[in-house]
Amino acid sequence: MATYTTEIASDKLISDNPIHQRLLKAYIAATPWIEGELLEIGCGEGRGVEILLPHASSYLGLDKIGDVIHSLQHKFPGVAFKQAVIPPFEGIADHSYDTIVSFQVIEHINKDRLFLEEIYRMLKPGGKAIISTPNITHTLSRNPWHEREYTPEQLIALASSIFDKVEAKGIGGNDKVWAYHQANRISVQKIMRFDVLDLQHRLPNAVLRWPYELLNRFNRNRLHKKQGASVVEISHENYLLVEDPKQGLDLFYILWKA
Repeated sequence: MATYTTEIASDKLISDNPIHQRLLKAYIAATPWIEGELLEIGCGEGRGVEILLPHASSYLGLDKIGDVIHSLQHKFPGVAFKQAVIPPFEGIADHSYDTIVSFQVIEHINKDRLFLEEIYRMLKPGGKAIISTPNITHTLSRNPWHEREYTPEQLIALASSIFDKVEAKGIGGNDKVWAYHQANRISVQKIMRFDVLDLQHRLPNAVLRWPYELLNRFNRNRLHKKQGASVVEISHENYLLVEDPKQGLDLFYILWKA
């Protein structure tokens, strides 16, 4: 049985629903750009596999967790999955894929430039990568599972130094989404007022991870009890692909190789 952390938002825990729907939206928003041979980097437990498959001629999903890959191979027989710790992407030739997707991954990668350079290398000429990552402008607290988070401008600068064209968009939302986000912000601020020594920014990631997990789960459960229907009723349709990345809870960028 899977153990769901708040960093791996579950489609089975009601309190995780707003985050699950937000992550699901990236897959749905990406479908107009999906074609040909497709690589997904960080497929996780397969949240978007069924959404992506009809739009691609072939699919390979990579993830670092072996148990996840084993589970996916049973769930999707005939679909290719592989365990890989990246970057670099060993064993994948240059110019291999028409499309590469990687959602909520780059913030976990220590060598983010190498990560994007390797994606560029693996793309065929004319290919494109679609990536998403949290917009730090709307982050509510430090996430110790992340190496770093980006402003829209920071990620544009990094991606533009590697790719030939960058389309910068965002995953935003309607009033229901922003009302939940504001309630979440207030709830987090109430918890963080006890961090009078600002330990969230002073302690190393490894020390903060489990306190963060416990408090984050407590916060999501409390929001579910207080917000009730608004937590349950949020769907991917409430999240919107927006043209201005500054308006996105997540950055959603299409990166082109000439």
